[in-house]
Amino acid sequence: MNKIVEKEYFSENVVKLVVEAPLIAKSRKAGHFVIVRSGEKGERIPLTIAQADAEKGTITLVIQAVGKSTKKICALNVGDYLSDVVGPLGQATHIEKVGTVLCCGGGVGVAPLLPIVEAFKKAGNRVVVILAARTKDLIILEEQMRANADEVIIMTDDGSYGKKGLVTNGAEEVIQREKVDMCVTIGPAIMMKFVSLLTKKYEIPTVVSLNTIMVDGTGMCGACRITVGGKTKFVCVDGPEFDAHQVDFDEMLMRLSSYKEME
Repeated sequence: MNKIVEKEYFSENVVKLVVEAPLIAKSRKAGHFVIVRSGEKGERIPLTIAQADAEKGTITLVIQAVGKSTKKICALNVGDYLSDVVGPLGQATHIEKVGTVLCCGGGVGVAPLLPIVEAFKKAGNRVVVILAARTKDLIILEEQMRANADEVIIMTDDGSYGKKGLVTNGAEEVIQREKVDMCVTIGPAIMMKFVSLLTKKYEIPTVVSLNTIMVDGTGMCGACRITVGGKTKFVCVDGPEFDAHQVDFDEMLMRLSSYKEME
């Protein structure tokens, strides 16, 4: 049982929960995720760890209320408990000094991007962050990003905040004005696909995080299999991060839409 010690609404359907998990807080690294259940019969939900405080023994999770299980988790309050928080799982982000790192986050994908931004900055890189969303109210963790990055660019579809346009518009603007040595992008699959296509054109090494496709989180169910470089990989144990230019995004998008009618 893991106690919720802090709760904050980023928007109507996006909630930040700070949860007691001392062992996970001590051992987690950028890129790691946890599997969460709201109750003994609850669905297993994979969530990347947005932040961790080893001294307080807490981890920060950002959840978007989409289906029954995520809505149930988002409805929990301070003092309530999650029945299970298992982790840290997955492979940690490979962090090194490469020069300038462009980090593109869309929607709740900004949450798992935050520890990666922090790690690359601590490693001595120049870090430029692009935060993208449909509208101003859906931009999250802006202050935390500004505290850790050299520059933060905001892109909104409707132009209600920052610059009007897609994440790719902001990314290309940065690429054309300065040398970018590496790109990390996390967000909706369609967003990651087009960021990947853009960086491939400019021959910029790019990493994507694909935890949205996971179910089991331990390699047992096979639901998270994807094709990377022509080979089958499992996101939960081989990832969640992969070379974006090797991922078959069309296959991934097709599988993500398999249950749209039921949803």
